[in-house]
Parts: sequence; C-alpha cells; structure tokens
Amino acid sequence: MSTLTAQTYLTPGEYLTWERKQPFKNEYHNGYIIAMSGASRAHNLITMNIANQFYTQLVAQGCEIYPGDMRVQIRQPTSYFYPDIVVVCGEPRFEDDTFDTLINPVLIVEVLSPSTAAFDRGEKFEHYKQLDSLQEYMLISQNRVHVERYLRRDTQWIPTEFRKIDAVIHLLSNRCKLAMRDIYTLVKFPEA
Repeated sequence: MSTLTAQTYLTPGEYLTWERKQPFKNEYHNGYIIAMSGASRAHNLITMNIANQFYTQLVAQGCEIYPGDMRVQIRQPTSYFYPDIVVVCGEPRFEDDTFDTLINPVLIVEVLSPSTAAFDRGEKFEHYKQLDSLQEYMLISQNRVHVERYLRRDTQWIPTEFRKIDAVIHLLSNRCKLAMRDIYTLVKFPEA
C-alpha cells in the first residue's frame, strides 16, 4: 500500500541516498516519492503464506525469495518499487554494491489493496514489463479468493485467473506450485 507524499522532485541518485537513511519504505516513480503505508492482517498473512511456499519449493533450485523489503529498479522512466514478494533464480544482480536494489527478478507478486489495485494492475505492471528477466507477475486479492497470473511468452503477457479455493497454480515453468488454499490460509474475508 502506498501514498503519494509532498511533491519534491528527486533524481534517482538523490532518492537512493535519501531512501537508504529512512526508517520507513518509500517507492520512487519518475522523480517523485510515494510513501509506503502499513498493510492489513490479510495482506500480511497472504504475503507470508506465499513466501513460505516459495521458500520451501524454490530455495533448493537456486532461487532467492524476498518478501516485502527488496527494492526493484525499473529503468524508463527510472522507478523503484517494493513488491510484496520478489523471486530471483540464478545469480541475483543488483544496481550497486549496497545489494538492496534488485534488477533481475523472475517473478513478482503484489497483494492488492483498495488504494493500490488500479496502479498495480495498470501503470506499475507496465513498468515491470520492462524487466527482461521477469517471467511472471501475480496479483492477489485480499478480499476474496482471486489470483491473476500473467505469464510472459516472448513479447506477450498471457493472463490466467484463479477463483476456486481448490485450484493449483503452476509457476516458473513448473518449478513450483502454489495451492489457492495455501495462499489464503487463516485469511478471513469480509462478509458480503
């Protein structure tokens, strides 16, 4: 979840210098800072449920899983985002020797909240598509059983939706599977 802060333009270098001193996370989009706010119980549960499943299945295959605090850099226009979960397989590459800004994720997961859903689905996804390494993008609803998965096939992004609690999602060219039931463990949905 994020909120646009006071409109002071910063260069990417100024942002990184400033951000690395901040007690709280801030995204950067085309020169402007977007403060990150806290997440709901459901958001946190979903993020940890997915990260645990990824860790269990992917670490032995040479992948690293970063829940929430790994910044990802996009080049044009220069932006820095903190996805809810980032996966990199093989050797991770970073923007500099501080090792806190990943540039080669293969999978990004965003858990949707009412204030960010449109941005995560639209403009943010357009930025993520610029990452040559990115193979899959997942959007997870926290208010109902619903996952949108986008799989890269050459230059196309193929969408698939999952809405049943007994569905299983096969990810990263079948390197792992994620059961909807596991994604939503302990999550209580709002009553209709």
